[in-house]
Amino acid sequence: MALTGRAALLALVGTLAVLFAPRPGLAMAAVALLIAALVVADLLLAGGVRSLRFTRAGERLVRLGESVTVELIVENPGPRRARGVLRDAWPPSAGAAPRHLPLDVPPGERRRLVTTLTPTRRGDREAVTVTVRTLGPLGVAARQGSHRVPWSVRVLPPFLSRKHLPAKLSRLRELEGQHPSMVRGQGTEFDSLREYVAGDDVRSIDWRATARRDDVVVRTWRPERDRRVLIVLDTGRTSAGRVGIAPVPTAGAEPPSTGRAGEPRVVPGWPRLDWSMDAALLLAALASRAGDRVDLMAHDRAVRAWVSGTGRTELLSSLVTTMAPIEAELVEADSAGMVAAVLSRARRRCLVVVLTDLNPAALEEGLLPVLPRLSSRHLVLLAAVSDPQVAEMAAGRGTSELVYGAAAAEHLAAGRRRITALLRAQGVEVVDAAPDRLAPALADAYLALKAAGRL
Repeated sequence: MALTGRAALLALVGTLAVLFAPRPGLAMAAVALLIAALVVADLLLAGGVRSLRFTRAGERLVRLGESVTVELIVENPGPRRARGVLRDAWPPSAGAAPRHLPLDVPPGERRRLVTTLTPTRRGDREAVTVTVRTLGPLGVAARQGSHRVPWSVRVLPPFLSRKHLPAKLSRLRELEGQHPSMVRGQGTEFDSLREYVAGDDVRSIDWRATARRDDVVVRTWRPERDRRVLIVLDTGRTSAGRVGIAPVPTAGAEPPSTGRAGEPRVVPGWPRLDWSMDAALLLAALASRAGDRVDLMAHDRAVRAWVSGTGRTELLSSLVTTMAPIEAELVEADSAGMVAAVLSRARRRCLVVVLTDLNPAALEEGLLPVLPRLSSRHLVLLAAVSDPQVAEMAAGRGTSELVYGAAAAEHLAAGRRRITALLRAQGVEVVDAAPDRLAPALADAYLALKAAGRL
């Protein structure tokens, strides 16, 4: 049972009547009995709460930064009208609106209520409880109760970098010879002969053809297809750090507005893991169009997710669905376990793309000692998100606080350059880019490996 604002107003009026009555004691008892009688009568005439039946309908999937509606169907099998207010509670990160819905369901009928969700985080968002408060005809008392009405909405990665895909596919078509500009490569599929120019690999010289001509002749090759690309997402503690921008509004803010390209409004704070996922999606889309097989593994202390053997048409759908519930674990990543998992799943030579952080301390103690086992059997490409605030801090001058911040930023940048040099010394390709540049930079590195015939 719950009392409403009308009950409080009625009590106030009764109190004033008692104060001005000639016999306050008797008047107080009479007013109290009257208010109690009204409250009891109103409570008895209020619609039942426990007898209400609820079902849900609506979307199960939504991209981060977009909105989706979930319907709640309320059925009243009782003999009295259910009139009042309803709250469909969701986690704050689900961005549910409105918070309260008016309810008016006659006996034997049903009503459809709609809640709009604008999630601010990836993952599965579960409905909490449905709380109903039904009022009596006088509005001085109400019945209240809660019901569990399960429903889950999976929030998928937004794949913002898809805007770069047409340009990368155009570059890929050039590599494959579908455009007039044929790019030289060192694959295994012979394409044609041409004259030698400075900078060509001497191993490509065709000595028989050279003997029949006056000039030195080299072979050209088409980039190889049907290769394997294994993308490894580091979901350890370093991937939880927030950098760059996030394409979702903060909790309680207005729904995201769209710009000229229809992209959501952005605010600070996307985790490194989310930027890595965005880069992985662009690379997967590009590699699958190139005819390569793409697999995905998420790992910290154990394998968190594994996607393999998916066709090109279902690849992106499978990847975003698998990535959606993955969250960064606040534990130190087991690099040795990750290398062992890769070697057990990829027995033939392939391109292994490790999306992690260029944290010198974490890499020197974790990945660097076990990296030779991986790079000796596979071509390894390590991609990392740099924090744009570090570059801003490095330019700080004017006060002692800004100078100390600039020194710390320079120290961090020097550590990343040193660890990058150590990785490249072991034959590892490294991509270190700002959050919004990581995805296209990784795609360019993949295309460069294709053009050079290393993949």
